[in-house]
Amino acid sequence: MTLRDFLTLIFENLARRKGRVALTAVGVIIGTAAVVLLVSLGVGLQRNAAEQLGGIGDLTLIQVWPGYAGDPMSSGPDSGPVQEVITNRSLAEIGAIPGVAAVIPRYGFQGGVNMVIGRQEGWGSISGAGPDDLTALGLRAEQGTLELHRGTVIVGSQVASNFYSPQIRPGQEPAPPPDLYDKQLKITLFKWTEEGEVRKNVQVRVMGVLAESRSEADWTVYMPMDEVIALNGWVMGRRVDLDKDGYHGLVVKASDVKQVLAVHDQITALGYQAHSPQSFVEGINSFYIILQVIFGGVGAIALLVAAIGIANTMAMAILERTREIGLMKAVGATNRDVLSIFLGEAAGIGFLGGLGGIFVGWSVGQVVNVLVLAYLAGQAAQTGSPPPTVAVYTPLWLPVFTLIFATIIGLLSGLYPALSAATLVPVVALKYE
Repeated sequence: MTLRDFLTLIFENLARRKGRVALTAVGVIIGTAAVVLLVSLGVGLQRNAAEQLGGIGDLTLIQVWPGYAGDPMSSGPDSGPVQEVITNRSLAEIGAIPGVAAVIPRYGFQGGVNMVIGRQEGWGSISGAGPDDLTALGLRAEQGTLELHRGTVIVGSQVASNFYSPQIRPGQEPAPPPDLYDKQLKITLFKWTEEGEVRKNVQVRVMGVLAESRSEADWTVYMPMDEVIALNGWVMGRRVDLDKDGYHGLVVKASDVKQVLAVHDQITALGYQAHSPQSFVEGINSFYIILQVIFGGVGAIALLVAAIGIANTMAMAILERTREIGLMKAVGATNRDVLSIFLGEAAGIGFLGGLGGIFVGWSVGQVVNVLVLAYLAGQAAQTGSPPPTVAVYTPLWLPVFTLIFATIIGLLSGLYPALSAATLVPVVALKYE
């Protein structure tokens, strides 16, 4: 029997009992549609979360702090004593880790800051970055340049919002945030000594305004590293020794996103504290993968229920076609031929149900996608956040996997009835009424 004859025989047998096959296939359609819809919903939620997390910054960057006994993000005694200071030796040590593309030291100003432009005053944190080009920090310029030179600063996108007019009267409209780009900025630095507050004025020009990054960079005033070190020396009343005092932090750039977690683990193994947005993203992805597995499992249960219907249909078909099976064997059909025919019929029911389920699941998913996006767009308009672009997403692999899975389920469901048919004794089968 050729493959063509085999397939023709299978579909002719299925066509002889259209109603029963259709009702059996409905169960497979429901199960397959549930798998497609629920897994597509999980994938859509994951993609939506990834879009929302896209604004957290460059995922190849790792923030590194000195190794504290406690929490490096807290201040005061809760942070604990420093166990591993970040020195120039640390830069070379971390830079030698495989997968590290760049190591950028950071050094923050440790005194008070007050800024004046025109009649407005403001505040902000001053930070020095190792390179003179902030591109290495994954930042972009909204205006001007990212290159730092002596006597110049680059400000974050939200620094201007910190300015206010001290002469404003009650009921008077506040002045809009000033345009800082290419303006002369007067910065008053102050420290506290036993004699009281000591101030120092610095004149700088704003050579660049950063694009919004939704990070601390939005509120930071960047100065050349050597100038910040000199200003901290003024605050401490002595020369800063980086080999003893150390840097306040590092920004480590990995050569690839896939290497971030490995680099992160090696940095922490050296005794430093480290954090990367990629760690958070990986945690979110793991959650949604588990959610997809749960959703897929719920749909698979419906498919397993449909498998019982396929087994029942095939068992009834054997009872009705017992004499036919005996006749097939009498004219030369082997047990293998009979087994293949009945397994093919069972797999055919699973295949047809899988095709229908994929179409139904995808169609319902598109309807749900439109309704959910319309609802979420209204919610986003009220909160001012960007609306999501996807709620239900069907990846290409899902229909292919689901169709194969439904076919295999049908094949396995028909295994016992097919074995029963293949082992019938021809003489007994021919006498069956």
